[in-house]
Amino acid sequence: MVSGNQIRLNRILRKGRMLCIPMDHGISNGPIEGLEKPAEMIYKCEGHGLTSVIINKGIIKSLPKPTKIGILVHFSSSTSLSLSPNRKMLTGTVKEAVAMGADGVSLHINIGGKEEPEMLEQLGMTADQCHKWGMPLLAMMYPRGENIKNPHDPEIVGHVARIGAECGADIVKTLYTGDVDSFSKIVKTTPVPIVIAGGPKAKTDLDILQMTEDAMTAGAKGVTYGRNIFAHKTPEKMVEALAEIIFRKGTAKEAMKKIE
Repeated sequence: MVSGNQIRLNRILRKGRMLCIPMDHGISNGPIEGLEKPAEMIYKCEGHGLTSVIINKGIIKSLPKPTKIGILVHFSSSTSLSLSPNRKMLTGTVKEAVAMGADGVSLHINIGGKEEPEMLEQLGMTADQCHKWGMPLLAMMYPRGENIKNPHDPEIVGHVARIGAECGADIVKTLYTGDVDSFSKIVKTTPVPIVIAGGPKAKTDLDILQMTEDAMTAGAKGVTYGRNIFAHKTPEKMVEALAEIIFRKGTAKEAMKKIE
């Protein structure tokens, strides 16, 4: 018997893999480059291999028509104007996500700072509600705070990813450690699928494609790239290039042909 959780996961993944654009930056940073009109960006990319987007509830309500891809509603936020920008607060409920027609819920959790306890509680309580409603939960698990000296340290990333799984997330998004060997160990010790974050805008297209190839080789189930897609000069072509790697097991150099 198919569960509601499985049906919704099937909408945000394709063959168990994810190519997602997080577009929740409007609360934290305002209308940054590429996200001046989020709906236009979604429709531009949705037919090129994208499986899902992560957007805030206000953007879902403002969409002029339904999307052809899965939607995860992001329910934790802070702003760059705050005295505590790492302190993510809940901005919605799972029941609200169901009413809006979302296919999943996304939370951002920072580990390693003074705000950590509050965010861990939010993650656990939201996971409980997601399980009751059959709603997939993606946890953005970031090593970020006063106790984090190197956010890409494999031991720290592995711990942070495991926290997301242990607290009940269905998918964990975290940082790539920089090499296949160390990241493959993290994948093996995290009992739910892992997808990687893109971080700041990459220096070259090949850099982001190579990181994608390496992460997939290590066992990642996909990517959630923001600026490296929506701030790209041809975002739809970047999506096609990433799809070549994620769904067709192409190399970074082969994928570059989609952009050039």
